[in-house]
Amino acid sequence: MAEMEKALATQIANIEKKTGKSLEQLTAAIGKCGKSKHGEIRSWLMETYGIGHGDANTLTHVALKSDGESAAKAAGATTDDVLNEIYSGKKEHQRPIHEKLMAAINGFGAFEVAPKKGYVSLRRKKQFAMLGPKTNDRFELGINLKDAVDHPLVNAVPPGGMCQYVAALTSPDQVDAKLIAVVKRAFEAAG
Repeated sequence: MAEMEKALATQIANIEKKTGKSLEQLTAAIGKCGKSKHGEIRSWLMETYGIGHGDANTLTHVALKSDGESAAKAAGATTDDVLNEIYSGKKEHQRPIHEKLMAAINGFGAFEVAPKKGYVSLRRKKQFAMLGPKTNDRFELGINLKDAVDHPLVNAVPPGGMCQYVAALTSPDQVDAKLIAVVKRAFEAAG
């Protein structure tokens, strides 16, 4: 976990260098920008400071303490509590897809699991995957990999998003060895 905290500190230091502003100055600017929603703030940071989507997203979470992990800690909740909230109600039936993916990914080696409000981010030095319910009926696995991917369920995403590829899943049976191999390539590339 200390390695992930170090990675976040490095990312924040790089953002400070790119923008010429300290974290405190950036946080104050966010407070005064007139935006309240995460996506609005992220877009404002990108436009105002010329930083990329990932840096703007991280900075928004840090400034607002709005990622699932920070919110959980503030409320005295555990990662399991956050997962139970993500997979509640009409999305509860998607938890087995999450569990099957995580069972395979846990065998890859060390990485950080960072629960957000509606999904889980998996990181090494950088994010290699995101997973969680996209809708009540569809689970989404986002994959960060610059290489070409040849899998019938994996589709390229237009540039500018959080991931280069997305696999829409509706059943744990769709989590096959080929899909896990794609995620493992992303894991290795993020290390």
